[in-house]
Amino acid sequence: MQSDQDFSTHSQSPKNSITVKKVLYAAFVMIIAALSGLSGALAGGAAVYRVMDKRLSATEYAELIIPTATPVPSQSLQLSSTTLESGITSAVEKIGPAVVTVYATVPGSVSFWGQMPDQQVSGSGVIISEDGYIITNNHVVEDAKSVSVILSDGTEYPAQIINTDVYADLAVLNAEGAMPAVAVLGNSDNLKTGETALAIGSPLGDFKNTVTVGVISATGRMLDTGSGYTMEDMIQTDAAINQGNSGGPLVNLAGEVIGINTVIVRGSNSTSTVAEGLGFALPSNTARIIAEQIIDKGYFARPTMGIRWQSISPQLASRYNLPVQYGAYVLQLMEGGPASAAGILVDDIITKIGDNEIDADTSFVNALYGSQPGTTVPVTVMRQDETLTFDVVLGETTSN
Repeated sequence: MQSDQDFSTHSQSPKNSITVKKVLYAAFVMIIAALSGLSGALAGGAAVYRVMDKRLSATEYAELIIPTATPVPSQSLQLSSTTLESGITSAVEKIGPAVVTVYATVPGSVSFWGQMPDQQVSGSGVIISEDGYIITNNHVVEDAKSVSVILSDGTEYPAQIINTDVYADLAVLNAEGAMPAVAVLGNSDNLKTGETALAIGSPLGDFKNTVTVGVISATGRMLDTGSGYTMEDMIQTDAAINQGNSGGPLVNLAGEVIGINTVIVRGSNSTSTVAEGLGFALPSNTARIIAEQIIDKGYFARPTMGIRWQSISPQLASRYNLPVQYGAYVLQLMEGGPASAAGILVDDIITKIGDNEIDADTSFVNALYGSQPGTTVPVTVMRQDETLTFDVVLGETTSN
């Protein structure tokens, strides 16, 4: 673009004379656009581009520009924020009545001074049926002598423990009485990193139905419990989870339960660094499978293949040049376990269990839980670039 000095020096040139007129026209248009608001300015800019070659008069320029100078509503700039806030409040209104506070009385510990008095611990839970079935964490009610739940309106009911699954840290309770609402369990396999998540519960047992907001930080996390087993396929969130939130729901903007808040991590054993915003929840699909079996049979028998594994995502597949987008990478085999006995090897990638293909909607855990312990299922694996199928007799693990 030429400078003002260039225009002045060459003003006698016919070509540059036309250019001067173009600039004057553009300046006139910009004055009109400024009076017409932001959208007029944008429309005016477009008009300048369209009519330069037509060499219209100033009146024609004005007639072209002014009809399109419609002010931009100021609230349009706040649309996404307003929509998010509306989604949060709507989700809270939907799920709130189905969230409960769980109180458990546990025997006091034995110390040098003898038997200590019974203690009361608290957590959270969520109602999953009109019949009064409630899910919470196993560690909230573990070894409890008695359990009670307090509804969102303050009503208190005694509850009994139907059964628990230690490995998923899940417990199913039943309370007799009218339930104010029933939570909808969403599909946790559809979660995307970065989407909004709400944690609802009763931190410290006192601040009932507290809501915190964050995002899904990651999915498919594995946590070493330090008790000889690993919690698999966990959801990571930065929504604040405090003591007393355990067993409460992690919720999406549709008001659906997508996880059961289970544990927070403040640091590691190998460093003194303290971390914040590291909360983990059991996926709702896993919680549903376990809870339904406990309600139906009175216990949960967990199928097992005897492997340690790493979930594969498209990102990992691209980074490490893997042959599939989804699957379970076999890290370790239990000697004599189901997978080892069938011929599966370390570094194989499991892509299908029975009729359940591992993909964006179905994780390894939920593909595995689609079959019963003791049954023989075909398991498809990728071994380098070769697809193989093995018949695996699934083992059984129970926490009772």
